[in-house]
Amino acid sequence: MKKVLGPLITVVIILVVLGAMLIPSYNKFVTLEENVDQSYAQIENQLQRRMDLIPNLVNTVKGFASHEEKVLGDIADARARLGSASGPEEQAAANDALDGALGRLLVVVENYPDLKANQNFIQLQDELAGTENRIGVARMDYNEEVANFNRQVKRFPGKIVASVFGFDEKEYFKADEGAKEVPKVDFRNDEQ
Repeated sequence: MKKVLGPLITVVIILVVLGAMLIPSYNKFVTLEENVDQSYAQIENQLQRRMDLIPNLVNTVKGFASHEEKVLGDIADARARLGSASGPEEQAAANDALDGALGRLLVVVENYPDLKANQNFIQLQDELAGTENRIGVARMDYNEEVANFNRQVKRFPGKIVASVFGFDEKEYFKADEGAKEVPKVDFRNDEQ
């Protein structure tokens, strides 16, 4: 009986020690994954806020510049793509398309001094600018949380725990390749 009890106690002690090591590591992964998910939800929240502001901005511009349908249509298309995008990579690409369309809208606005002076437009433009800043901060926070999570997945002993429990690296919210190009803005009036 003593011959069996000694090895059995040793196995139990080893299992308890391994459990004591695995449980905190597993819990850390759960916490880090929740932080990533929460940060991503903040990006989505700010993108939704912007999507809600854009129709009001577009309608205000429509009242002054009804013949600028192409720019307004591009904004609507880009907004729809952003709304249906899934995952950070797709949302980043759709976000960049919307940024470009909004940039073209600002060029249109330059041609309409009455629009630039309209109080509703000014307020909407300020809200949109604030939202753009919030999106930038949310993207930065998300990428920071992804970096923390991915470091834990790659480091020892986290790498073992991650593979055992199925924790995979997370995807960063990256800008589209086209975002590296400086947009060309031309304020010249071609009707001179």
